Amino acid sequence: MSGTLNKVMLIGHLGDEVKMHYFEGGGCIGRFPLATNDSYTNKQTGERVVNTEWHNIVVRNKAAEICEKYLSKGDKVYVEGRLKNRQWQGEDGNTRYTTEIQVTDFTFLSTKQESQSNATVNPSAQQAVQPPVQPMQQSAPQTHSVDDDDDLPF
Repeated sequence: MSGTLNKVMLIGHLGDEVKMHYFEGGGCIGRFPLATNDSYTNKQTGERVVNTEWHNIVVRNKAAEICEKYLSKGDKVYVEGRLKNRQWQGEDGNTRYTTEIQVTDFTFLSTKQESQSNATVNPSAQQAVQPPVQPMQQSAPQTHSVDDDDDLPF
């Protein structure tokens, strides 16, 4: 293969609400943390161990507005995109780095009923570690594509 590929596919649960940032030109981006889980059984103790990885998700423009409107903390979502590394100067003068997933496509996997029950659950009762990802039985997931025409303004 002579080309290169930068593609990420994740299924996970939102760790927080979508945070929106609007720009002068009318564009916007939405950001939210996504938790994915890896579980295994410790052979020495027989105990089930669940490791949670957190991913920084970035969606743009119309897709960001759709995510803000329909996604809530705890909702299950499939995101597809590419890895993007950024760096910036912190207020303390140190250079900071982050890796983000720039979303190109997404599908809501939580049903409307599950989303509503997530909204009514006491936030302190939700833990950072979600149950392992299991296939959803759903008739028509909502899939959205994102245009790659626009760039972030920083």
